[in-house]
Amino acid sequence: MREPARARPASKAAPLSHVGLYPGTFDPITRGHLDVIARGARLVERLVVGVAANVGKQPLMSLAERVECVAHEVAPLADEIGTPIEVVGFDTLLVHCARANGANVIIRGLRVITDYDYETQMFGMNHRLDPGIETLFLMATERYQFISSRLVKEIAQLGGDITSFVPPFTHARIMAKLA
Repeated sequence: MREPARARPASKAAPLSHVGLYPGTFDPITRGHLDVIARGARLVERLVVGVAANVGKQPLMSLAERVECVAHEVAPLADEIGTPIEVVGFDTLLVHCARANGANVIIRGLRVITDYDYETQMFGMNHRLDPGIETLFLMATERYQFISSRLVKEIAQLGGDITSFVPPFTHARIMAKLA
């Protein structure tokens, strides 16, 4: 006859710290990005928002300008949620940025199925480069699924109104850049 399972004593190991990295080009940061940042910040002890140089996307704003916009927009979220949120610029591999900032979780937002296809490839590459860094996908909320930075930039460059897609500080920076 088998003995009943007994509870094991609690591990003496230090609790695992969950530090998230939410990377992106953020050209510009949108309300959709801010939604994922807020939701991701609730899942980790500290969140790092990594602003990628990504010159291949031909950004409208410089890396410094994008870092400034992201930092300004996330400050109230950090206060509201109570999770420290840091903003860093980077021009390295994503896993190198994660390691440099102590992140063990990469947070990615998914809007549509094509995002999923791309992100699963990125997950595979990142996991091969560093299997100790997990990837967490957060679906965009219905309210923001249609917003993309590329379309917001295009609308702004063609004189359209982007006020409902980006916060006021970022809106002002974009308009000044296009003036």
